[in-house]
Amino acid sequence: MASTQWHERAASINMDGRAFIGGERVWSKSEQQFDNFSPIDGRKLGAVARCGAADVDAAVASARAAFEDRRWAGKSPAQRKRTLIKFADLILAHAEELALLETLDMGKPIKYSLSVDVPAAANCIRWYGEAVDKIYDEIAPTADNSLALITREPVGVVAAIVPWNYPMIMAAWKIAPALAAGNSVILKPSEKSPLTALRLAEIAIEAGLPPGVFNVVPGYGHEAGAALALHMDVDCIGFTGSTKVGKQILQMAGQSNLKRAWTELGGKSANIVCADCPDLDAAVSAAIGSIYFNQGESCNAPSRLFVEASIKDAFLEKAMAMMPRFQPGDPLDEATIMGAIVDATQMKTVMGYIEQGKQAGARLLFGGAAARAETGGFYVAPTLFDQVDSSMSIASEEIFGPVLSVLSFTDIKDAVRQANGTPYGLQAAVWTRDMTKAIQTARALRAGTVHVNQYDGDDITVPFGGYKQSGNGRDKSLHAFDKYTELKTTWIQIG
Repeated sequence: MASTQWHERAASINMDGRAFIGGERVWSKSEQQFDNFSPIDGRKLGAVARCGAADVDAAVASARAAFEDRRWAGKSPAQRKRTLIKFADLILAHAEELALLETLDMGKPIKYSLSVDVPAAANCIRWYGEAVDKIYDEIAPTADNSLALITREPVGVVAAIVPWNYPMIMAAWKIAPALAAGNSVILKPSEKSPLTALRLAEIAIEAGLPPGVFNVVPGYGHEAGAALALHMDVDCIGFTGSTKVGKQILQMAGQSNLKRAWTELGGKSANIVCADCPDLDAAVSAAIGSIYFNQGESCNAPSRLFVEASIKDAFLEKAMAMMPRFQPGDPLDEATIMGAIVDATQMKTVMGYIEQGKQAGARLLFGGAAARAETGGFYVAPTLFDQVDSSMSIASEEIFGPVLSVLSFTDIKDAVRQANGTPYGLQAAVWTRDMTKAIQTARALRAGTVHVNQYDGDDITVPFGGYKQSGNGRDKSLHAFDKYTELKTTWIQIG
């Protein structure tokens, strides 16, 4: 579709910012709203319900009633499967609408909203639907006079709090396994990107999900999010976001009912390229493409690039040749591959880190400035720093923007030491043709995922999560069911 057509559709699209509770669209009980602006050009998209504690109470009550009367949990796995597969099919049927909402809301290129985010969300929901009737329970190897059954049961009412960088995908990672297992769910999207979450709730009802099973409460983290984390009738919370807020979520879970709290948090991923890298062009393409994808607003972005000193000049020459491709463009143009930063606050944060990098003595090779200011939106040029030291803030703190720091090394052990020298442990990578070195390095890197001779390898069958302050638990794969189910032992005396 041409850029003009996307802009025409954007001008006429219906924005409904009401919450979704008990199968219905509703405004907040306080009647408070907040304005939702597009980072593309700063224009107001519409008003969104500002949900607070009273609205969370209503959503929890709706979810609890749905769980207790077993309108969803009581369905067979095969029945839940059919509904979730239909849900996935309807997401694809509404692909252009959902992609447009996603791009307008958080500024990512429509090219990727349509080809990555919508299909990934649908695939996730379909996969968990397909998986749920293929999981078997267990019988323990007890003595002949007893029978011990080990069964999985839904945990109950699940709260899912998701970020603004991948609104649909992050929502799907949480709600798909939770719903497949038979739970009732309350989704709290980021106040910066609530629109697709609200539309997904309507589509879920159309697919046959019973009212009350899936609720969406938009609002601010310190209001709606905190109310969910502190709620005494929420059994489990799944959170993706910053490490700072993740710590608050865990504290609130402890202050309330000791609800299970699962967190997928920040990252400062290290990408280590050795001199014996088997394909330097592939390493450069992966390093540059991965950091600037989604405007650098990815928790797993390889924002620290360690290049062995003997090949650094050759590496940077190739990298510099790629940089112009990532100049920000109109997100509603399908040729654009880097769009807008989500809002003015995040743009200010990114620009602040760039200035810190300059002041610390890092060498700015490319970018480092705002872009497209005439549009009224929020854009930052792809930025590349060389001669970075691990002590600099741009190399030690999560920026969440299109900023890459290049560090050099001569000893792989020293590179690993620096790679591990952050509070985070989400992802990492090593490029080498020496498989012994690759395996030893992968074992030494303290990260939930380590890539070898590639970056961003991804599949719904593979768990995603981190070590250290990058969080606990795993999204994706069958392991995600561990978060949203209880293990029950039923001991039967038979003799």
